[in-house]
Amino acid sequence: MDISSGPPKRVTEADRLVGLRIAALRKARGLSQTALGLAVGVTFQQVQKYEKGQNRVGAGRLREIARLLEVPVSTFFEDSDNPTAREQTELLGFLHAKGAVELLRAYAEIEDDQVRREVLAIVRSTAQLVQSSNGE
Repeated sequence: MDISSGPPKRVTEADRLVGLRIAALRKARGLSQTALGLAVGVTFQQVQKYEKGQNRVGAGRLREIARLLEVPVSTFFEDSDNPTAREQTELLGFLHAKGAVELLRAYAEIEDDQVRREVLAIVRSTAQLVQSSNGE
């Protein structure tokens, strides 16, 4: 039976979610795309394509990425219909924002609860000001 005939497989929403999770976990570990690529034998451009959901990640490569990021492979395939999985994907999306991991690391180093509350208030106020000035 020849299963290779037919149109090439298109990238799916699941592929995009896998890429989003790779990017967030890579950033959380403090790895660059170049470092991850070198560790798994691909270029940083290929890692970029995985993370943007432009290319599918093969099973063996995903297993290696999971090993390097110290997570089970199942992390990349949490059921997106499950509310908990949706929340996790949303959180991973936040971590994908430029500077998010650095901000979280700095925040985690603040031990004083009052200072933490004040920092959070500043960040929230700034976000509201930016949204207001953008007409949102």
